[in-house]
Amino acid sequence: MKKIIVLVAVMAMVLVSGSNAFAQTKNTAALDVIMSRTSVRNFTGEAVTKEQLEIILKAGMAAPTAMNIQPWRFVVVTDKEKIAEVFGAGPRSGMFKTAGAVIVVCGQTTIKRKPFGQPDAPEQEMPNMFWYEDCCAAAENILLAVNALGLGAVWTAGYPAEERIAPIAEKLGIPTGVVPLCIIPIGVPTEKPTPKEKWKPENIHWEKW
Repeated sequence: MKKIIVLVAVMAMVLVSGSNAFAQTKNTAALDVIMSRTSVRNFTGEAVTKEQLEIILKAGMAAPTAMNIQPWRFVVVTDKEKIAEVFGAGPRSGMFKTAGAVIVVCGQTTIKRKPFGQPDAPEQEMPNMFWYEDCCAAAENILLAVNALGLGAVWTAGYPAEERIAPIAEKLGIPTGVVPLCIIPIGVPTEKPTPKEKWKPENIHWEKW
């Protein structure tokens, strides 16, 4: 009987140890994706599959969002001719020509809701002051998912540079009230840049400034 009890105890310890090791591996893998992410601007030209893009977009939509408004909207362009037409001009056009897909992260800048503190009032169209923060979080999740899938990407600026976002919005038919935050070319990388060292303890203030 004692042998059985000891055997059960040993098996339990092994299971707990294995579970902890698995959790630690998952945590380490997540941190590896974050720490190894870097900007990739050169691609092979191979296509990014719809399945990969859906995984990437699901990650984007898993981002935190104020009051669960989820103001993000995404325009995904995979057609090579369309990519060339919309993004093929300007000093940054090279990275778009070889990208397998482009995701334009946009934000819905207004929301229909009841005024604060007035539960009986009718819904009104009002500014969504947090769209920018929410969509930035979604864009970062997209970049991390791209890295986790072994692909490459780079955040290229849109908002608030009106001269950049206006022609893109026009060519893609983006409606009024929706603003392109950033444009992310994605593809199979031909380079593997070393992540920049950004750890600077002097930028941290403990307890107070």
